[in-house]
Amino acid sequence: MKSQIAEAFSQIVKEKNIDKDQLSEILHSIVIGMIKKKYGTADNFDIYVNMDKGEIEIHQNKIIVEHVTDPNHEIDLETARKTEPDLEVGDEFLEILSPETFGRRLIISAKQNLNQRIRDEEKRIIFDEFQNRVGEIVMGDIRQINRGDVYMNIDRTEVVLPKREQIDSEKYRRGENLRAMIKEVRQTTRGPEVVVSRSDPQFLIRLFELEVPEIYDGIIEIKAVARQPGERSKIAVTSSDKRIDPVGACVGMKGIRIQAVSKELSNEKIDVIPWSAEPEIFITRALSPSKPVRVLVDGPNKRAIAVLPDDQISLAIGRGGQNRRLTGRLTGYEVEIIKESEYRKMVEEQRGKEVPLDLIEGLSETMVSKLYAAGLKTMQDVLDQGEDGLLQIKGIGEKTAKRIWALISKREAGASSAEATEAAEDEGEISASDDGKAEESDAEASEAAEDQEEFSASDDGKTEEPDAEATEAGEEEDTSLVISAGETEEPDAEATEAVEEENKPAASIEVVAPSSNGEVETESEEGENRSPEEQPEVLEDAEASAVSEGTKETENQ
Repeated sequence: MKSQIAEAFSQIVKEKNIDKDQLSEILHSIVIGMIKKKYGTADNFDIYVNMDKGEIEIHQNKIIVEHVTDPNHEIDLETARKTEPDLEVGDEFLEILSPETFGRRLIISAKQNLNQRIRDEEKRIIFDEFQNRVGEIVMGDIRQINRGDVYMNIDRTEVVLPKREQIDSEKYRRGENLRAMIKEVRQTTRGPEVVVSRSDPQFLIRLFELEVPEIYDGIIEIKAVARQPGERSKIAVTSSDKRIDPVGACVGMKGIRIQAVSKELSNEKIDVIPWSAEPEIFITRALSPSKPVRVLVDGPNKRAIAVLPDDQISLAIGRGGQNRRLTGRLTGYEVEIIKESEYRKMVEEQRGKEVPLDLIEGLSETMVSKLYAAGLKTMQDVLDQGEDGLLQIKGIGEKTAKRIWALISKREAGASSAEATEAAEDEGEISASDDGKAEESDAEASEAAEDQEEFSASDDGKTEEPDAEATEAGEEEDTSLVISAGETEEPDAEATEAVEEENKPAASIEVVAPSSNGEVETESEEGENRSPEEQPEVLEDAEASAVSEGTKETENQ
């Protein structure tokens, strides 16, 4: 019997992973509970539990008296001498109790209590074990799938992979082996619940630690991770050893290291970015594969504006805003992406509104001095102040305020109109450069015909010679620039050009405009249709236009 009890104790210790000393304490406390239920107190009881021999002994200490008044603490002399004849009144008597004396009901209750205590101890052990393993990657078999949640068996313990912690593109089957990271351990009414994850950014870090020894050794540090599970991740790394390239170490020879991580994550795309303490540089790198022209950072508010070429806007934003979101999570800044053309317009508008008040036509010195005294230095300051705000300035009445506001508004409207005209001209030039043709509009042709009848081409290809003033102007300028209009669409243009070539004076006016492909482009929309008196202005306008256009095309290249 004792051997069977000892074997049962050993089996419990082995299966439930309970320490022998802990099991001994549980048995001791259960027996004490039984004694209290039967006798009401356990002050004069001693319990001895021997796990190796399978023995449980209960000793009750009593005092020998002639007349017993308290059976739980006293025993008569006659009864005591049956066990030990040499005992006298007043001696202590040790009585060994058999478990059978507690009765069937108390023994069944003790058994149930023992089972419950063992289960509680088992739950506590599981909780403590997995609590210390949070963040560790484990592998287990899929046991069942219930309402989207996957239940796995890891080290004889059931863990759960909730739907929110799964990769959306993955499909799980019962019996498969699966890798996951222990994310948290929670105490519930049914016991500890171990939650594992495959979508947590920490899971990506742990995979890199397994694949990249430099990260595990602490030479390379992962500074930040942003992840959209199953689709794309961005990871920022830095190296404490200048001899080791952090990006190259993470990618590995021929990409073997990063491919192993990506394969584990269902071919998730991973961008490895060198970390930088400078927010501008870090944000620029994080927006890869796009290349921002400029990054403006507002440090206190954690906001940033990235200026990108017009043709890279979609690349910077990504599918469904994915690239911009991941950049924001990685850097900790709220990143706004704008086109380079829009940024330039904003800068030009801001510069136009920062015109000093003394340069605005119509404002008298008195008005300007009063505005200066109120702290208004530029046109933007007045616009921010508003018409009602001008009335609050000392020395400015209602009429003066209206006049000042009218002049400022007029200047602003003029600047806006000029910007719109310039933008339209820029669009026209870009369109002409892309098509490789400079087409004349009907309005320009009509205006040129009305203003310059001398330059209109006749049907037989004859043109009138420029008069003496145009020849003198051409000789004074002494230029050797060439005007060519690329491809002409008019059928008689070549004949007209040949006749002009024969009849033009020795000192001709020629303007060169370099194109984006290095060839010579010419523009003669206005020069061909002006009178000889206007030829000097045509030269100056053409030169300015050529320089401006060459500069813009160089920037675009």
